[in-house]
Amino acid sequence: MWEPDRSMSTKMDELRVRINEKYNVDLHTYRQFHQWSCENYDQFWEEVWHFTNVIHSQPFSEVIDKSKGISEIPTWFRGSRLNFAENLLRYNDDRVAVYSTGEGLGIKGIQKKTFKELRSAVARYAAAMRKMGIKSGDRVVGYIPNCCEALEAMLAASSIGAVWSSTSPDFGVQGVLDRFSQIKPKLIFSINAVWYNGKVHSHLEKLEQVVRGLPDIEKVVVLRFVPDASCDISSISNSCMLDDFLPPTEQEVELYFEQVPFNHPLFIMYSSGTTGAPKCMVHSVGGTLLKHLEEHVIQSNMGREDVFFYYTTVGWMMWNWLVSGLAVGAAIVLYDGSPLIPHANHLWDLVDELGITLFGTSAKWLAVMEDRGLKPGKTHKLKTLKMIMSTGSPLKPQSYDYVNREIKKDLLLASISGGTDIIACFMGQNWTVPVHRGEVQGFTLGCDMQSWNEEGKPVYGEPGELVCLKPFPSMPVNFWNDPQGEKYTNAYFSMYPGVWAHGDYCSINPRTGGIVMLGRSDGVLNPNGVRFGSAEIYNVVESYKEIQDSVCVAQRKADNSEERVILFLKMAPGAEFTQELVKNLKVAIRSNLSARHVPEVILPIKDIPYTISGKKVEVAVRRAIQGQKVVQLGALANPASLDLYYNIPELKQY
Repeated sequence: MWEPDRSMSTKMDELRVRINEKYNVDLHTYRQFHQWSCENYDQFWEEVWHFTNVIHSQPFSEVIDKSKGISEIPTWFRGSRLNFAENLLRYNDDRVAVYSTGEGLGIKGIQKKTFKELRSAVARYAAAMRKMGIKSGDRVVGYIPNCCEALEAMLAASSIGAVWSSTSPDFGVQGVLDRFSQIKPKLIFSINAVWYNGKVHSHLEKLEQVVRGLPDIEKVVVLRFVPDASCDISSISNSCMLDDFLPPTEQEVELYFEQVPFNHPLFIMYSSGTTGAPKCMVHSVGGTLLKHLEEHVIQSNMGREDVFFYYTTVGWMMWNWLVSGLAVGAAIVLYDGSPLIPHANHLWDLVDELGITLFGTSAKWLAVMEDRGLKPGKTHKLKTLKMIMSTGSPLKPQSYDYVNREIKKDLLLASISGGTDIIACFMGQNWTVPVHRGEVQGFTLGCDMQSWNEEGKPVYGEPGELVCLKPFPSMPVNFWNDPQGEKYTNAYFSMYPGVWAHGDYCSINPRTGGIVMLGRSDGVLNPNGVRFGSAEIYNVVESYKEIQDSVCVAQRKADNSEERVILFLKMAPGAEFTQELVKNLKVAIRSNLSARHVPEVILPIKDIPYTISGKKVEVAVRRAIQGQKVVQLGALANPASLDLYYNIPELKQY
């Protein structure tokens, strides 16, 4: 679909040449470079540190102890001290750092902030946080849209050495409490209301309930995000408006950067909560920074001239990934709200208006563009656009055709994949190798990846589990409230001892080195690229007295392009399954969790399979509705129940 211009020297080429000279090796092709980076991962990541100019106050004494395997969670860059915000705010000039807008603002409402202005704003936030007693290690959270204020609060927290965690306003009260209650934040930033799908939605009632469920909160800071909406915060304890929290603009404030170890906590991200409360993944200052720098500078070839956009919320790791573009000196674009309002071409308007060079979105959005018959290449100039990145779900082969035909031919279309677990990518964009239709280009440097069968043997050209064999910097340093590391070990190392199993199903093309992603291999639900777990659904559904039990699974399309959520209900004795119940359930799930959690299909079922030890068997149900044979029946307490899930008429037309 696309061939690289090898007359153009990339930053990846520069690094490869530097490594050839320093280590007396002869690396010509990307495959050779990738193999060297995996075999010599200590030297590779040391070179990335120097090449990307990581700002630090104390040098490292050791990159990594190579005698420790990946499952021992080795310490990286021992002895070094640095600050995440200092690296993102390394530029202090009048170039634009941030463009921000949203659905209710449009092109005319675009706000700009220079690197100098951003640094000044962060200083004010940090001064206010220090004044209220926020210190290194404290948790600061945002229940907030994708706006400049969220970025400023995050950078201020990280400048102090505090830990940032965030979720978006479309999450319901219970979904937020399931996450934030575990980490006990001291300070929360939120809003009065939000725009979505052409309507203003008040946020204050949800915020009040969240605050009530977080007893450790000392301060609630509210931004008047929608100027015309109500902003009565009198019923929210310990609350104040943002302007009252920050020092006056005329007051001179200095910005200090607390120097912390490489593995000091920076972000807390959340698992999808498949088997209970979401696990809290703690990502480090140095690991996040270094992996993002490698992906932005070396894989993306990003520089100061770039304008970087990713359509995301603050609740998705792509937000954390996007804002790290500041460390390169690129301008970033923050957008909040529906990408289809006021019209479906709205984001392409932004490309032309702002000169966006790197554009990130989801596979689903590209499919929607095609379904609507849009031809941005004809309606827009797209002169500056050089790369489109897609993630969230596998990119359909026909979407490659659509982008090439209707958006722009001379364009790197990069399907990228990684996850919340690593707050980064295992595979994706690369300016030095071709793009093949339907495939991710290849694995990123320093990530020693394979696809394994059930016996733990590498397979090519057939489906297998995505695994990582060697340590990489952005592994979580630990899970919150997991002192013995049991949850961590069970999450990644229970399938193949000593090897990271990522939970993705894929097939590696031995000829091209490209990867075809086949979706999640476990029970995680992923409609439209938004990952969440069935346990969140069960918490709402099984509070209904007329429902005895339920099972929630994903159904994938035959071409693996996308999936939808199916919810089966086992009714209580004497209770009836009605469309009124279905309607009420959907409303409850939407209000307690989010619109994205609402199952597309809800059906009655007479029995639900369980293991002998009492665990619901979602994977077996998922396979059954896909028409696949379930072989391991020995662990089931009621194996005959699986017969109920084959050949269901309502599920055949998908």
